[in-house]
Formats: sequence, structure tokens, C-alpha cells
Amino acid sequence: MLRRELEQIVTVTDDELLHACRFLLERMKTLVEPTGALAAAAVLTGAADAAGQRVGVILSGGNTKLARLAALHRLKEKNAL
Repeated sequence: MLRRELEQIVTVTDDELLHACRFLLERMKTLVEPTGALAAAAVLTGAADAAGQRVGVILSGGNTKLARLAALHRLKEKNAL
């Protein structure tokens, strides 16, 4: 079925994924675990071309703890130094 229906596969970096999680939390007040934000990250980064289109994105995985997400962001910032 995938071979028949799939048009493309896109990827995002870990940093782009964390940025999407942060965006969703700050702007949408929605806490989503990183893998649950993959589709949003693809749209936000432009990896999935959505320009000029109406797009729906499914968010999932609200089981993440805020402390864990904060730790991921701190690790990212520490590694950037």
C-alpha cells in the first residue's frame, strides 16, 4: 500500500524537532513529546512543502513530562557551546 500511495518522506533534525516542541508549547499551549511533533516540525521547517495549502497536522504523545522536555533543551544548549 505504501508503494502505491506514498508521495514523499521528509526528515527533520533533532534541533528542529525540539524547536517544534517548544513552539507548540509556547504558542499553542500544547505539550507534545518530540516524536509526536514530527509532522509539525516538517511543516514548520519547510521540509514538507505546505506553502499556499491548507494543512492539518496530527499531534500526539502528551505523556511527556515538562521536566524531560526542559532537560532536552538544556542538553541541546550545552552541546551548542
